[in-house]
Amino acid sequence: MSPQHAADERDDLRPDGPKSLNHASGQSLVLGLESSCDETAAAVLRGDGTILAEAVLSQEAEHARFGGVVPEIAARAHLAALPAMVARVMARAGIGFDALAAVAATAGPGLIGGLIVGAGLGKGIAIARGLPYLAINHLEGHALTARIPGIVASGAPVFPYLLLLLSGGHCQCVAVEGVGRYRRLGTTLDDAVGEAFDKAAKILGLPWPGGPHLERLAASGDARRVALPRPLLGRDGCDFSWSGLKTAVAQRVAKGDAAASDIAASFQAAVAAVLADRAAHALAMLPGATALVVAGGVAANGAVRAALSGVAASRGVALVAPPIRLCTDNAVMIAWAGIERLNRGLVDTLGHAPRPRWPLEELRGAPGQ
Repeated sequence: MSPQHAADERDDLRPDGPKSLNHASGQSLVLGLESSCDETAAAVLRGDGTILAEAVLSQEAEHARFGGVVPEIAARAHLAALPAMVARVMARAGIGFDALAAVAATAGPGLIGGLIVGAGLGKGIAIARGLPYLAINHLEGHALTARIPGIVASGAPVFPYLLLLLSGGHCQCVAVEGVGRYRRLGTTLDDAVGEAFDKAAKILGLPWPGGPHLERLAASGDARRVALPRPLLGRDGCDFSWSGLKTAVAQRVAKGDAAASDIAASFQAAVAAVLADRAAHALAMLPGATALVVAGGVAANGAVRAALSGVAASRGVALVAPPIRLCTDNAVMIAWAGIERLNRGLVDTLGHAPRPRWPLEELRGAPGQ
């Protein structure tokens, strides 16, 4: 989690006329805002992918006692934190709002209250400075993060590539064919994989959010001591199902005949095996894939990364995994998605309304890319 930087509460917004900028230039600067769930984030990126400043504020403490994210609390926290965070990030980047080429804000999918806060602030800055506004799909942010120049050692993947999106709200295999051009190859039939981690952790008596706690507990366990199912393993296609695995964890805990660490280790091993199997099937469905890209909070799990690395190697493609801090929700990915879309002339109107549900397949891309 990126620390917040020294405060600069100065608000220097003022009306300004429309700008004439070379939006394709690597020197163009984009401000990104993220507020789709329980992380408040802002970042400034240059067109060549250089991160000038970034900040993320977790709301974990506000939601932990409820065992999950409370939408009303999340929206109020975004409203309280985001304006001052933007001022601090701009100050740390060493620029004024006049230097921006555009403002990009998450406009969906996510919790509607938080989306309204972030999109509203982004539109306000765009209006005040006469800037282009970019309504960013949160999932496209994850899909394009690996393309930030220099962010991964293997180099930015070229289209098309396979995206395995693994988070608390999503579990999908997606063919990424270009900016704004996506085909969903498979998805979960019930829980998202991050949700399954959190539910299994809760059953084991671990704090929320459960994924990191379960991974730490699993490190001291032996997966071979507890047999758990591997849902849809070996089946055609690349859909997922996690509810049966979660139920099996509850049943083993209720029996009381196995150590919690062994159950955690077996659960993690089952998830990693299923993800590897589904990714292999998805790669077979996308024979021209140049890489396997993994993104979302669950992509930070070491066992999952190791399993997917083996699949990628066996298929002769690179596994591309962004740094862990960019796997979870952040504004760097929103600013970069904004840069990718701005460079293709995919600017949005100020009338673009936030969407709590917004499938990737409904995005528009530039013709002929």
